Amino acid sequence: MPVYNHQIEVNVPIHTVWNFVSNMNNWAPLVPGYIDHKIISDTESTWCFKSDIGFMKKKIELKVDITSWEEPHKVTFNLKGINEKFSGHGFFSAEESGKSKVLMTGCLDITAEGLMAKVANSILTSSLPETTSELTEAVAAKIEEYALH
Repeated sequence: MPVYNHQIEVNVPIHTVWNFVSNMNNWAPLVPGYIDHKIISDTESTWCFKSDIGFMKKKIELKVDITSWEEPHKVTFNLKGINEKFSGHGFFSAEESGKSKVLMTGCLDITAEGLMAKVANSILTSSLPETTSELTEAVAAKIEEYALH
């Protein structure tokens, strides 16, 4: 599967971006279709959300494993389906683009596996860019809102 990136400029200092994304409780609820999440440890969590991709409407449960915390620039994670056969990875990265501006990148790469993989991967190819954009823009907006408090 292709990897999808979305970049957006956030009008806050880089440490503000880091303070937000370094806590999974801040950004898990911003996943499109969010239902619930549970923190298992500093690097492990489970997320539940409604998927409305094409003709498929499903409740998806996945395990998120943070593979690296690179303060203040990057959070990298792996994804594994709990109730569906798929796997993937992603990251949020931040690089300063001015005194109080950050270029933030959200990235998702998800591949379906199993009997329905060909159909599911075709749907993911068309829907993942929008999901990546929605999540990245929601995180950026929430970071700017977070900075005001």
